[in-house]
Amino acid sequence: MKKVFLPHHSLFLLLGLVLLITTSCQDKCTSIRTYKRYIPTTVSLKDLPKGISTQAPQAMVKPGKIYAKDNYLFVVESGKGIHIIDNTNASAPTTVSFLAIPGNGDMAIKDNYLYVDNYSDLVVLDISNPKAIKEVGRSVAAFPYSLGNMSQDTYWYLDIQNQNIIYYQSKLVTDTVTTNCGGDYDGGVMYDLVGSTGSGFSSSSGTSTSTGTGTGTGGSMARFTIYDTYLYATSMSELLVYDIKNQTIPQNKSKISLGWGAETIFPYKDKLFIGSNTGMYIFDNAKPEAPVRLSTFSHARACDPVVVDGNTAYITLRTGTCGSAPNQLLTVDISVISSPVLLKSLPMQHPFGLGIDFPNLFVCEGEYGLKSMDASNPSDVKLLQQISSVNAYDVIILGKKHLLMVGKGGLYQYDYTDPKNLKQLSVISVNN
Repeated sequence: MKKVFLPHHSLFLLLGLVLLITTSCQDKCTSIRTYKRYIPTTVSLKDLPKGISTQAPQAMVKPGKIYAKDNYLFVVESGKGIHIIDNTNASAPTTVSFLAIPGNGDMAIKDNYLYVDNYSDLVVLDISNPKAIKEVGRSVAAFPYSLGNMSQDTYWYLDIQNQNIIYYQSKLVTDTVTTNCGGDYDGGVMYDLVGSTGSGFSSSSGTSTSTGTGTGTGGSMARFTIYDTYLYATSMSELLVYDIKNQTIPQNKSKISLGWGAETIFPYKDKLFIGSNTGMYIFDNAKPEAPVRLSTFSHARACDPVVVDGNTAYITLRTGTCGSAPNQLLTVDISVISSPVLLKSLPMQHPFGLGIDFPNLFVCEGEYGLKSMDASNPSDVKLLQQISSVNAYDVIILGKKHLLMVGKGGLYQYDYTDPKNLKQLSVISVNN
């Protein structure tokens, strides 16, 4: 073969052409987008309102997490406290009191003790008398990040070195942004943390008059859960384990790194299932003081609650501030716990929390309502009914074909004896 040699100036010309082509492929365009921007405010820990008080019943304004224990329902008023509701008669629930807890996002109950976050502190409350609740224990600076979810409008993280909390409030912004001429800006996920210092966000029946013994039931969006004598909390990047044998003095036992974007926790038998922006983590909880990760089921970046029944995990993926994955319901085979396998991906509209009472599966679709589904075949989940007139955030299965659902419109209860025709039992509406 005859070799061809190019003079130096030809080589430079060829290199220039390559650079020109490369540069032209990286052209930038602009586009007008509306998105959430989180504006920070720095507040000294000593200036934070940490007083907790039992107050007269108040109207719901921005309901969040939900919890059920015996005859009582507990509904978080995002960032402000908890509504306590006597649900002895599910057709006519009565709000008993409002528990004012500044900076509150989550909760769990064991016996007559309610565990809550009060900004960065873990607080223990005696709720044996729901009308006169008392603080009986406090662990200072237990949580490094807000325990709210990305559907809320305010977040914070703890700057322990400077004894501050960096507090973020969301604001809708219309701005001109740079795109790659055909692709989406930031994968279509529009949010901004202005002024961040490096820790951004990717956010039964009965008649007793007390809450009794045992633990209650949280929703799929929960960051708190209790197993045996241990309290677990998922921060944005860690699984925090507290020993509550002495129920009024929680002792931190371990902090397990999860990577950024941890969101929810769901206990099932001797396992813990943790939903994150990038996947589902499965932990062996045989030694509850030190859970061990068994496997990870990875998925595209999205908001990700999970529930489990038998050998199947059900996961919803939601596009938004958590990521840009398509809105989907995933069913995952966990019969081999070390190797979870995707069974089916079902398109959804904008799913949030979910609940399973096999074969009944309920999925919250946010502004698109509540879906009742048949999961008899996890590889072929079918829609039975969609209630589009409500906004649905999370659900709890209360037993006896009784469903509790919370959304922007308030707290709803349904009888699902006929899963094709849910019967509304009651609603406590928000104060518009």
